[in-house]
Amino acid sequence: MSESVLKSLSGPVVLLGAGKMGGAMLEGWLKLGLPAGKAVVLDPNLPADAAAALAARGVAVNPALADIPAPSVLLLAVKPQVAPDALPPLAPLVGAGTLVVSIMAGRTLAFMSAIFGAGAAIVRSIPNTPAAIGRGVSVCVPGANVSAAQRDLASALLGAIGIVEWIDDEALMDAATAVSGSGPAYAFLLAEVMAQAGAAAGLPPELAARIARATVAGAGALMDQSDLPAATLRQNVTSPGGTTAAALGVLMNETAGFGPLMVEAVAAATRRGKELAG
Repeated sequence: MSESVLKSLSGPVVLLGAGKMGGAMLEGWLKLGLPAGKAVVLDPNLPADAAAALAARGVAVNPALADIPAPSVLLLAVKPQVAPDALPPLAPLVGAGTLVVSIMAGRTLAFMSAIFGAGAAIVRSIPNTPAAIGRGVSVCVPGANVSAAQRDLASALLGAIGIVEWIDDEALMDAATAVSGSGPAYAFLLAEVMAQAGAAAGLPPELAARIARATVAGAGALMDQSDLPAATLRQNVTSPGGTTAAALGVLMNETAGFGPLMVEAVAAATRRGKELAG
């Protein structure tokens, strides 16, 4: 599905910003069959060697805006703080058949509609960092003018870097970002504090760090490959009265345990997302 959608585009896919996330997406599109000649990269900060490598593959790099054919997609992958300056020059590119997809944190559909026009078809999305290895999560909300076909196109584009989930209420975007966008940091912190706890219990710090990292990564891979709920997987590794049960008795404390802390953390991230959106 994704491959056929990308191969059938009439106009180019214009990528604004080819940093880590944008670059990962571009590589995913090319692997899925997007012809290199239909990819356009706009990034004045792209290193010369990276620009030359893309150009050698047939990707257009920083052409004059007037030379870009009417795009099928304009994907916005720049940092949100540069958006007020970087987006307006691209407004003439957005025609009736153009889908605008944003992966900028905090920039709302209304913000982008004010730049590209009230009739523009816009999808707002936020991927997370595992997209760099094709294991990301992208949560998307469609604007009012996005057709079913354009929604499928957005799914194909974002599906190149992981799974895609849709919500209909933009007000939920901050909560989704707090869970999935910020979520990898929570997993990294878990490995970090597990290592510190292991060292405090007497393990050599380097060994504690290695086994904590491998344990978090392995548990994540097991959960990914299993159809069982996370709670069931947890129960399956917890013997009554055993060592895991003793540890979970602390971590699952109803007032001071991991659950209440995570609720508080996600709420804080959600509030901050609303503040940044402004």
